[in-house]
Amino acid sequence: MTRMLTVYPARQIHTMNPSLPNATAAVVSHSARSPEQDDLSGHPFGSGEIVEVGTMDSVQPWLDAYPHQIDTTFADKVLFPGFIDPHLHPSLAATLLPMNFITAMEWVLPDRTAPATTSHEAFLDELRRLDRETPAGEPVFTWGYHELWHGSMSRQLLDSITTDRPVIVWQRSFHEIFVNSATFTYFEIDEQRMDKHPQVDVAAGRFFESGMGVGAAAMSSYIMDPNRFRHGLELAKAAVHQGGHTTIGDLTGSQFDSDTEWASLHEVIGTDTTPFRVQMIPMGARSLKDDLGREDPGAWLQQVADSRGSDRLYYRNNVKLFTDGGFYAQLMRLKSPGFIDGHQGEWMIAPEQFESLARGFWNAGCQIHVHCTGDMGFELALDVLGKLQWERPRFDHRFTIEHMGISSPEQVRRLAKLGGLVSANVYYLHELGDAYWKHSIGHERASQMSRIGTSVREGIPTALHSDFTMAPAKPLTSAWVAVNRLSESGEVLAPDERISVHQAMKAITCDAAYVLGMEHRIGTIRAGKSADFTVLEADPYLEPPEALKDIPIWGTVFEGTPHQIAHRHQ
Repeated sequence: MTRMLTVYPARQIHTMNPSLPNATAAVVSHSARSPEQDDLSGHPFGSGEIVEVGTMDSVQPWLDAYPHQIDTTFADKVLFPGFIDPHLHPSLAATLLPMNFITAMEWVLPDRTAPATTSHEAFLDELRRLDRETPAGEPVFTWGYHELWHGSMSRQLLDSITTDRPVIVWQRSFHEIFVNSATFTYFEIDEQRMDKHPQVDVAAGRFFESGMGVGAAAMSSYIMDPNRFRHGLELAKAAVHQGGHTTIGDLTGSQFDSDTEWASLHEVIGTDTTPFRVQMIPMGARSLKDDLGREDPGAWLQQVADSRGSDRLYYRNNVKLFTDGGFYAQLMRLKSPGFIDGHQGEWMIAPEQFESLARGFWNAGCQIHVHCTGDMGFELALDVLGKLQWERPRFDHRFTIEHMGISSPEQVRRLAKLGGLVSANVYYLHELGDAYWKHSIGHERASQMSRIGTSVREGIPTALHSDFTMAPAKPLTSAWVAVNRLSESGEVLAPDERISVHQAMKAITCDAAYVLGMEHRIGTIRAGKSADFTVLEADPYLEPPEALKDIPIWGTVFEGTPHQIAHRHQ
């Protein structure tokens, strides 16, 4: 092979490298096959790699030494390192995107726009419409229900819509399902057996937390139908690209861990034409299913990587654990004073089992990501991290708090002292800030959810994520929320928790790479890294902060190859 260099001049390149923050030209290496040379020997750089970034004058020595072309496609555009979402679930999105969205917020999806539905009666009207328009005998699956907008939900209420077909109402959090009576019959769900499950209420048609998993498994013949699932993955793939991503983290390491799911993942996403990579971070509780996982968690993780991983769907040494329940489902565990209505949240796993799992993966040298949504869940994670550091101190362990819905300033400071990281879903603040203020936990805690400003001030590397579909797969939207902290009504909530535009752009590029443990390869634009860029039509540093989410994305460059966004749903 011979090397062909491509030079991409740009109006502005924000490298996110503090030693050279701005540039106007990037040189990228490509392979060009030659019959005289079949290997890469003698070349100091790899294909799809950044050779140098600077100006057209400063990069000239490389152009004098190697064949090159100058591509002016981005001459009037702004380049950033490829956007990174360190917590996004392609398989989860693939199950939900083919469903009917009935949500409190408008959703612009790759194939349609779902309008906002904000009342109980409007929600029921949508169910009635779907019942009329869906072919006889077909199930009606919906996603997006939330009690604070759509009122109470039950098996009896869904039976009043229809008893002739299954109606499945998936709660906005994915952690909870409501079904009608026909669902039990259609999917042959044993009501007596289900009634013994602590997180299933058969009379109410409610499956939540671990019970949700049981309910979803019972309906897997429909949800995981190969054609339907592949279609959903194509929609998820389009959504990821339209958000400007070049790397995402899947913090389930595949949602269902089935051979059928993996076949579809490799067929749709694990191909050379996919313009992004997926770091697979499996759920640590799966290690309990076999002897190897119980005896040697590190060896179990390596076995999973060897049997499932590929170039596009790859593993490192990261693993995910859970403390408390879903934030949208109001199942997070809260310290005093709790919820206004007095209900209790749920543990996703018994605290002592969480500690045991964390100890096993900690001692194996793994990077642990912990789903925490309430301050009691956060406290459990901090207590366990403190114990593990006392028992077996580790430097650069990157124990990461995922989501961080409700927290206290003291907890964030403690996390900083223990060397932890934050990957936050700041979109909670926009969609739920007003509703949780008025109906769930009061103004003080609701306004301070997603405590990003304190995290940054404490020196904690802090990333932003979508947990798609818990938030739109749009990093600029997450950055917009973090910078402005505007609730759905336009109220500025906890203005002292706002961060700067630069800090927000770091949170979707270099700090997100650090959270994934991939900063050596991605996250900044500099010599030797993968040539991953997100191409914008305007400069976030020059636009008004309130316009951040509306900056058009031309597309991406992934490993040196441009990929323009081909379709934007209007």
